[in-house]
Amino acid sequence: MQKTFLDLVEDVHTPGRCNHCGGCVSFCSAINYGALDLDHTGQPFISDREKCIECGLCYSVCPQTRELDGDIQKHCEWKEPYGRVIQTAITHACNEDIRASGTDGGVVTAVLTHLLTTGRINGAIVSKQTGHGRVPCVAKTKQEILDSAGSHFGASHGMIRFASEYSTFSPTITALGELRYNPLDRLAFVGTPCQIASVRKMQALGIVPSDAIHVCLGLFCSGNFHFTEPWFKSLEKDYDFDHRFIEKINIKEQFAFFLSDGRVVKVPIDRFDPVRRPACGFCTDFSAAFADISFGGLGAEEGWTTAVIRTPLGKELFDHALAHALVPYRYADNPRYISQAEEKIYTATAHKKAMAEKNSLSIH
Repeated sequence: MQKTFLDLVEDVHTPGRCNHCGGCVSFCSAINYGALDLDHTGQPFISDREKCIECGLCYSVCPQTRELDGDIQKHCEWKEPYGRVIQTAITHACNEDIRASGTDGGVVTAVLTHLLTTGRINGAIVSKQTGHGRVPCVAKTKQEILDSAGSHFGASHGMIRFASEYSTFSPTITALGELRYNPLDRLAFVGTPCQIASVRKMQALGIVPSDAIHVCLGLFCSGNFHFTEPWFKSLEKDYDFDHRFIEKINIKEQFAFFLSDGRVVKVPIDRFDPVRRPACGFCTDFSAAFADISFGGLGAEEGWTTAVIRTPLGKELFDHALAHALVPYRYADNPRYISQAEEKIYTATAHKKAMAEKNSLSIH
């Protein structure tokens, strides 16, 4: 029997496994069915039952249903322990301004701006920070890509006014719905592992709007966190800082808050369990295994980015960016820098898989 959105509610939403990636709503909007929408928390719901034709595609593209996993693993030539790996590299952006505003050396921003200015893409689906948290957007210019750089609380210069709540997550995939109104056909998609998986499932089914995605850039993900004012107060007491002066955040082995006075406050990731999205406890993918290139700070020194190149397309695009927009880490500075990065990614992947297995067993 064909699975429907009601099955998605029973199998994914009710047990608390919904990633809020927006894949189901994006497809339904892009195909102009318009049966689904997101509520104020990011949870999908049927907004117009009469428009639902019970096609079941919303169920299929959900990264938590495991449907089509075999198809996308075959397409991406997935291998243990954390997907296909053609090359691992550590670099940072050539441009000093991009390094300063971006995360981990600004490599994702540098790659995106390079691809755009050389005509390899004509837009990018990214997220940017606003006074209401991170929001998805389709960036069509270099400046719009630059404005989305970094994981931060607001503008990168001067004193910042903060929202009372902040989330490290943006439902970037929902920006795919905008493509009905934008004639863009060579987009870079930047997203978390669950978002990349949903896009790959759409591509496996050959459904819009995934046909506009030219390259998928994945982000290492320890989980998505929703910070609140009361929780920040408890953290401030223990670590002696004021969250109003946070300019940027970063996640490696620890969670790092960069303050306007130059201080960096580092907090163990386990301390963030109370504000971690529950669905993240069921996710097994740390390094965005289905992306063309995966990026993250883990395994790299401060100011540098680890990149895992996974597909021939990813290799081609990364090599071109490396020749024009990126600076490689020097082998002479640490001959083991690649193997050390890979070991840390393996450890983080194993930890996430173990946590997901434990949580899955607890609900059965």
